[in-house]
Amino acid sequence: MASAPQPGGHDTARVHVPKRLLDALSDSPASAVRSWLDALPETVERQLTAWELTLERVVTPGGRHGLVALVRQADGTPAALKFPVPGPDADREQAALAHWDGWGAARLLRADPDTGALLIERLRSAVSLRSLPEAKALLEAAGTVRRLWVAPPEGHPFASVTGRTEEDREVMRVLGAGAWAADVRPLTDEALELRAALPAEPPEEVLLHGEFRQGKVLAGERLPWLAVGPVPVVGERAYDLARLVLDRCEDLAAGSGPAAATRRRVAKLADSLDVDRDRLRGWSLYRAVEAGLREAAVGDRRRAELLLEFAGWL
Repeated sequence: MASAPQPGGHDTARVHVPKRLLDALSDSPASAVRSWLDALPETVERQLTAWELTLERVVTPGGRHGLVALVRQADGTPAALKFPVPGPDADREQAALAHWDGWGAARLLRADPDTGALLIERLRSAVSLRSLPEAKALLEAAGTVRRLWVAPPEGHPFASVTGRTEEDREVMRVLGAGAWAADVRPLTDEALELRAALPAEPPEEVLLHGEFRQGKVLAGERLPWLAVGPVPVVGERAYDLARLVLDRCEDLAAGSGPAAATRRRVAKLADSLDVDRDRLRGWSLYRAVEAGLREAAVGDRRRAELLLEFAGWL
């Protein structure tokens, strides 16, 4: 999306909103989100001026939850300027990054409450843990996520795992009732039963990344690996670790004995991080089914079938 010069005097033609973000928000019913998207090039330009930043480029294809631009600060230090899609998750991302203060995650340098802009420590966006062999990637991922699991601050804004999965449960019930989902209904039922049982007696309440996986851990200068893009919640570590269990499941599917390999991954990650194996297995199955149903709903049946098959191996 290229924009003509605006009445305020900023030439927004150099700020292009990535197609991936446009597509992700194209069906949003929220008028505030649509207005935010329309104004985004101008908002970016105003923030560059306000913080005396030099634009290098907008990251493409980028993500589905915000725009990221690579910039340089007045002293020449590189940074990343992020504009999350407005909403509670954007406020929670800022709060989580501020609380971690660079411990295991990219450091938050500045935040603007009016525009929602976040100025974040620049990492090497092209180099994530997915670039490493699986065994090494899982080892580095475990060391990174361990640092993020800290007590949440007093009066925190974060949702709980119980609350977030309650919302997901209603979506799963609708998606799982479709005719196409008949073959996986036993898995869906098991996932819903696990969701009812697991949050009933959580062993701990710590701050979680929420969407921790290898692609969310990037190479840095200050530390070798740092996490980005949290969707933070408060709950038990097994919920966070379950998303990592699902990572690169296509590699397991391509190998021999994928079910046994999946169970070994669960055991290895649980033991290395002192997480209960049964709870990790339960949350992994739940998150695989939930993700699989959502992928099917948006038309990616291949990915959906892989995730649901993975859940069956558990």
